[in-house]
Amino acid sequence: MEEKNSVGLSVASMVLGICSIVFSCFAFISIPCAIIGVILGGASLATKKGGKGMAVAGLVTSIISLVPTIIVIVTGSSILNSLF
Repeated sequence: MEEKNSVGLSVASMVLGICSIVFSCFAFISIPCAIIGVILGGASLATKKGGKGMAVAGLVTSIISLVPTIIVIVTGSSILNSLF
């Protein structure tokens, strides 16, 4: 009997990457989702389980979502700094 490749880590990484992009304006949601997405995608690629494309998509979306989140944090903190 052939072993079925598990794609759970890949799917979780991709879902978390998409969620982190959607919620990139809310840093308290986006940053944990992106970090966990990167970890799960890396773990899926390292263990060579199934779903390589989804794992790469999860890594890319998680990393890309950190850019607007960092921009929102920097912009918000500079606005707050100029007010006080």
